Amino acid sequence: MRKFAQIDENAIRYLEMIQGVITRMGSNSFALKGWTVTLVAGILALSSALTDKTYILIAFVPILIFWFLDTYYLQMERQYRALFNYIRKSENAQIDFDLRLNKDAVWMKNDDALRYWNCFWSPSEKWFYLPIGIIVLVILVLTEVIVHMK
Repeated sequence: MRKFAQIDENAIRYLEMIQGVITRMGSNSFALKGWTVTLVAGILALSSALTDKTYILIAFVPILIFWFLDTYYLQMERQYRALFNYIRKSENAQIDFDLRLNKDAVWMKNDDALRYWNCFWSPSEKWFYLPIGIIVLVILVLTEVIVHMK
């Protein structure tokens, strides 16, 4: 493993480029979570003003779409973090300033954390999107119970 003092200028610039991509993926994920809350709250507010409660079901659409898209960004972020760590630790890493991910690369093989479904069920995803879905489901059930009680 090469020591930090031995990292050449090209490697440092390449690591900075990779870190920029990682930061952008994290920002995209944060924005998607914000949009999810905004759209679900807006749909629930709209459905409460309407007599037809089936509009609440529409709230599941952004939850699912943004969950899948957010998972994609999390997977990309993890893959770039793996590339970052590989470049940081490797003594003979190829510094070619190429930011395309090579699925056959040494640093990508046999890492379960980089798989899509492992990202989908990661704590940062499931503990955000599942509770929102459960809240929407509870609101749907409660509105149906209230309608039938009248």
